[in-house]
Amino acid sequence: MNWFEAIILGLVQGFTEFLPVSSSGHLELGKYLFNINPEANFYFTVAVHGATVLSTIAVLWKEIADLFKGFFKFRLNEETKYVIKIFISMIPAGIVGLYLTDVIDKYFTGNMVSLGIQFLITAVLLVLPSFIKPKERPIGYFDSFIIGIAQAIAVVPAISRSGATIATGMMLGNNKADIAKFSFLMVLIPVIGANLVEFKSGNFTAEGTSMPVILAGFITAFISGYFACKWMIKIVKRGNLLWFAAYCVLIGIFSIFLGLHVI
Repeated sequence: MNWFEAIILGLVQGFTEFLPVSSSGHLELGKYLFNINPEANFYFTVAVHGATVLSTIAVLWKEIADLFKGFFKFRLNEETKYVIKIFISMIPAGIVGLYLTDVIDKYFTGNMVSLGIQFLITAVLLVLPSFIKPKERPIGYFDSFIIGIAQAIAVVPAISRSGATIATGMMLGNNKADIAKFSFLMVLIPVIGANLVEFKSGNFTAEGTSMPVILAGFITAFISGYFACKWMIKIVKRGNLLWFAAYCVLIGIFSIFLGLHVI
């Protein structure tokens, strides 16, 4: 991977991480189009995901600071309850990460047909809230677990994590603005943990992907992710995800055609 490819993929990661179109799926598609070995550049993928975590912190720093202040009062206040909900939402993804890592890795091998099908699944998830409209309610503990299951399903590359979690929350009746912020906050600890594990492994410069190249992708992913995060929160308040669903259908068909060598 060279500097140009790293910058382009960093921009792709940043812009698509918070939009419900799957950043991982777009990274896999980008690697295919650039003829980049997806397995050899796994650590680049981890790095740019870490960059978008920092974007989330930069955008939602006030909410995060308030949660810390309330949590460390060691009372069962609203902030403590919210943190508990975030931890509950992490349980399904934690189970998947512990026991199904080898299975998940098989989806990051550049199979465009499989990738296209996953994009189409994302499209279906984004359409469902237009038909399922229950009475609005705050995010509860059970809701947190169900949203966590959606996040666990989205560990495969082209099922959008933000799309799956936000759409699930909307179908549960959760407030649109609240579910967007919850979706972005609930991923912080799992991704930070994954990045720490990779840094500790000492393999962060695997197979020709140098640290400067990884850093270039990291910086571009952070900057683009910052603006995409702010934009997505505004979009979810309006509640219309259909345009993103249409886009996922198109990119899914495109990916399938690439895999079948039609294009």
